[in-house]
Amino acid sequence: MATVETLSLNTATVRVKWDLRQIIEGCQRHAIRGISPWRDQVAAIGLDETARLIRAAGLTVTGLCRGGMFPAADAEGRRAALEDNRRAVDEAATLGAACLVLVVGGLPPGSKDIAGARAQVRDGIAATLDHARRQGVKLAIEPLHPMYAADRACVNTLGQALDLCDELGEGLGVAVDVYHVWWDPEIERQIARAGRRILAFHVCDWLVPTKDLLLDRGMMGDGVIDIPRLRAAVEAAGYLGMNEVEIFSAETWWKRDPDEVLRLCRKRVVTSV
Repeated sequence: MATVETLSLNTATVRVKWDLRQIIEGCQRHAIRGISPWRDQVAAIGLDETARLIRAAGLTVTGLCRGGMFPAADAEGRRAALEDNRRAVDEAATLGAACLVLVVGGLPPGSKDIAGARAQVRDGIAATLDHARRQGVKLAIEPLHPMYAADRACVNTLGQALDLCDELGEGLGVAVDVYHVWWDPEIERQIARAGRRILAFHVCDWLVPTKDLLLDRGMMGDGVIDIPRLRAAVEAAGYLGMNEVEIFSAETWWKRDPDEVLRLCRKRVVTSV
């Protein structure tokens, strides 16, 4: 099993009741050593202040969420996406993040051309990668479950993400989120293929029934994902990073006392990860 020392908190897990300053303080209270903030939360208190608070708390930044969203209906939209991704790279560099997580984007409004969207993703990552290399920031493609192919991410398997890594080269890796990849019959083979290109490992659970495909993720151990099997696979592939808890849960965990949520995260990372 994993240990408490490997626990990182993706700030989405408690974002409704706490702002980022409170989340950082909560990590300190509960001896959580890692954090992965979202850019809107960083912007709310300021990038430099966020960096200062994280350094003062002694936290490891396991990732910054998120870059990506490359496809657009026109050239102006694609340029705007590239500019935003360059800003995201700069923010990740300031925070000392292990990676910038890329949720690559889906179909532009009105489009049915998923191949074209994937081509725009490839071109957008390639353009962003040049800037990321100069800044010393690694980019992590996060494949999302196929249910998000239209609106959030048209890269839907770890194999697809690794094909992009093979093509585009150094500085590009993957974020493995168990919620999105647990169903894939190729997952263990693709994890082995990824090797040290695994830059982040995200954990939560898939509930049965799932009431909302975006906002009803489960606490580890409450669903059907064999998380320890996947953790063992990423570690066998060479992943040396932390286990990042990322739970979107509008009707359950976002309504709970965040201190209670963090106490349970500490327990479950040992018993269920």
